[in-house]
Amino acid sequence: QVQLVESGGGLVQAGGSLNLSCVASGSILTINAMGWYRQAPGKQREFVAAITSGGSTNYLDSVKGRFTISADNAKKTVTLQMDKLKPEDTAVYYCHGFAYGIHYWGEGTLVTVSS
Repeated sequence: QVQLVESGGGLVQAGGSLNLSCVASGSILTINAMGWYRQAPGKQREFVAAITSGGSTNYLDSVKGRFTISADNAKKTVTLQMDKLKPEDTAVYYCHGFAYGIHYWGEGTLVTVSS
C-alpha cells in the first residue's frame, strides 16, 4: 500500500508561483512514476505532469515552460514548481503514483489563481 500526501496549495495572483509537494509513504520500495493531475470545477480530471523513476518527464502542453516536476526517489517525494500561473490553472491538484501496476492518489490540494 502507498499513501500520498500533498502540500503547498493556496491562493496566488496571476503571474505568481506556487510549489506543490507530495510525499509517498508505505511499505512499497519502488514507485515507477509519480506525477500530478488536476480537476477544475465542472471539468474532468486531467494530466498535468509526471516523472518516472528514471527521470523522464512529461507535461501537459499548456503548462510546458511554466511548470517543472522533480523527484527525490530516495525520499519518495515529487515536487511541482508552478510559475507564471494563470487563472485557468485554478483546480484541485492531485498527486498520483504508479507502482507495480497499481495507481495511487492523494486527496488533493486546492490551487486558486486570481486575475
